[in-house]
Amino acid sequence: MQFLYFPTPNTQIVLTGDEHKYLFKVRRIKKDELVKVRNLKDDYLYIYKIDEINKKEAFLSLIEKKHSPNKPHKFLHLAWCVIDPKNIEKTLPSLNEIGVSKISFVYCDFSQKNFKIKLERIEKILINSCQQCGRSNLIEIEIINSSKEFFKKYPEFIAIDFNGKDLELNFSTRKPILIGPEGGFSQNERENFIQIYKLKSFILRSETATVAIASKILI
Repeated sequence: MQFLYFPTPNTQIVLTGDEHKYLFKVRRIKKDELVKVRNLKDDYLYIYKIDEINKKEAFLSLIEKKHSPNKPHKFLHLAWCVIDPKNIEKTLPSLNEIGVSKISFVYCDFSQKNFKIKLERIEKILINSCQQCGRSNLIEIEIINSSKEFFKKYPEFIAIDFNGKDLELNFSTRKPILIGPEGGFSQNERENFIQIYKLKSFILRSETATVAIASKILI
């Protein structure tokens, strides 16, 4: 773990729960040792000293605060048509580590409407991923209730579909890249496509396609 997440890094903080368990049982940290903390909002790295640690709490004092951004160097916005949330949740850490900047979850025509995206759970997954990989900001997340709403909000976008041009290495765009669900896109949705690209590959699952596209563009 590269740092601990704490939402309000004040002059003095108290760690309990999972954060305390990590310090006390995993790292077996002791009094006067140093701990790195981020709030994943302001790009500062907060250095704390352990004043006291017992079986339930750890008391820390701030000794240094330094501006230390560790963000993606290239912007990538994925518009991912909603699939089974379990598969989304398994894929999110990889997208975070690769450096995706923003994800719009879109309820497309072939997305199952009973699939519910739980923002609190997604945030927790992304926080844990940032702590592991060292990223200093969270992926921006939004939910769009229909493809029609997406087309209205983002009239300029790129669609990934079978009849598109090959997506090349070092491709760069600030437009959202629309990735379909397991059943693909409806004909009504395809009528809104102007820029279309494809991956040189076999037929991919939706979550595999998101990781492949992010990797090809960002790594």
